[in-house]
Amino acid sequence: MGGISGLIYSSLPVVVFVPVSTAFGLMPAIGAALGVAALILVWRLIRRESIQPAISGFFGVGISALIAYVVGESKGYFLLGIWMSLLWAVVFALSILVRRPAVGYIWGWVNSHDRDWRGVRKAVVAFAARGSRDADLVRAINHALILVADHELNVSAFAARVAASAGAGRHSSNGIDRQ
Repeated sequence: MGGISGLIYSSLPVVVFVPVSTAFGLMPAIGAALGVAALILVWRLIRRESIQPAISGFFGVGISALIAYVVGESKGYFLLGIWMSLLWAVVFALSILVRRPAVGYIWGWVNSHDRDWRGVRKAVVAFAARGSRDADLVRAINHALILVADHELNVSAFAARVAASAGAGRHSSNGIDRQ
């Protein structure tokens, strides 16, 4: 469930949760987000598409909704995403520090190259985010970035989640300070 449709499907529950939460409160927002996730599942069934991504998405929305319910505030809905983003940022940063860039292992797995890239100094440097013009390495880094984007592990999503969970105003979370 990648690409544009994957981005749309994964964004819809959040896009519904935020305004419903603002207008009607936590419980209606949880119901609306779970309802949208269920509709996506039904939509994929009708279209005879794989339902595995929709089921995973439904569970993700359910876990986020449960956290919001337990916390008792709408901002709890974003905690799972914030903590996962932080965890992955730490994992990727540590992998670079110990000279075993996780991006390289992902590239090796995606392209069936195992650990061959470890013997190429330029590859290790490139996967450690120091740059290279080698077409294969650039393609591998692009694959890793797409993987990160598909799983909402990017900096902008992380920043928006932090701003939303902190209760920052709509304009503050967009970088516009209006008083």
